Amino acid sequence: MANNNVEIEIQVNIENSEPLIKFLKENGDFQSERHQRDEYFSPPHKDFLSERPVRELLRLRDSDGKYPVNYKNWHFNVNGKSNYCDEFETKVESIESIKNIISALDFKSVAVVDKMREVWNYMDFEISIDSVKNLGDFVEIEYIGKDKDVDPEEVNKEMIDFLKKMKCGKITRNYLGYPFLILSPDEAKYNIE
Repeated sequence: MANNNVEIEIQVNIENSEPLIKFLKENGDFQSERHQRDEYFSPPHKDFLSERPVRELLRLRDSDGKYPVNYKNWHFNVNGKSNYCDEFETKVESIESIKNIISALDFKSVAVVDKMREVWNYMDFEISIDSVKNLGDFVEIEYIGKDKDVDPEEVNKEMIDFLKKMKCGKITRNYLGYPFLILSPDEAKYNIE
């Protein structure tokens, strides 16, 4: 199931991040700490925000001098939950040039997510501790393993089990991502894992 254009990840709030951070400092491979400003866009020919849950978004990220452009299309089950998305990403040299292109094509900015992110790798996971302006603190875990035939639902379960083993307390998961939490906080639904 997993391939270069499929992203399998979870995004959760945890009651106590200290055990996880301690574990990662002792056992993980620290990658980076960065400020990231993500701006999300919707094109003129298709209003991404008209569908619920929102499935598609185009993201432009400014991450300490690196500028990836990213399109995601989430796959939701009948319960409105997503275990993975199609993801296409490339880097651009100039954030101003890509903003000018997006503007010339009449894309509209729909949300900005401003966060500090610390990233570790541990086994087949990339684990990010995010402090998101106006939303709070979150943990994102993304599958970065090499197995192309993994089941996204099973990998999601492994991620939750990993957090439970860390004894982080209550794990509250949302399936819609930061932009939706900013755009439509009253529509956000959470699961206690």
